[in-house]
Parts: sequence; structure tokens; C-alpha cells
Amino acid sequence: MSEPRGAAGGEAVPAPEDAGVVCRLDDLLTERGMTMTELSRRTGITMANLSILKNNHAKAIRMTTIGAVCRELGITPGDLLQLRD
Repeated sequence: MSEPRGAAGGEAVPAPEDAGVVCRLDDLLTERGMTMTELSRRTGITMANLSILKNNHAKAIRMTTIGAVCRELGITPGDLLQLRD
């Protein structure tokens, strides 16, 4: 199976699951003693979408979602998303 190509058919673009970015939402919630239910209530983000983030199944994340989570947890996007080692 071939890798997806860039818009102009140039160099290969890794599949989203190979992007090497992980979401630290579970760790950050634990550190703050906050539940997903509470974060959902405070941000208006559905439990389903937060679960996708927490379990690193997201293929894309809206900037508004990142902003809402970061504001509520008092963090920066770099605290939430990290490159996989």
C-alpha cells in the first residue's frame, strides 16, 4: 500500500496514525484531579470528542478545541500535544 502524496504529488506525507504526536490529556486531567465529565461540562466539548483525544485516536483537532482545553486546564498547546519519542 502506498503512502499518501502531497497536494502536488511530491514527497510522501505520513498517515495520521504515523504523525508521531500524542495527546497528554489523560495525564493532565489526573494531575489536576479533574474528570473528563467536568472538562466536558466546562468546555462544551462532547465526552466522545474528549475520549478520542485522550486515547490518541484523533486524526485532526480543531484549533478551537485545543484552545478551550488549554484555557480550562491552564496549559499551552505544547503541554497538551507532544512528539512521540
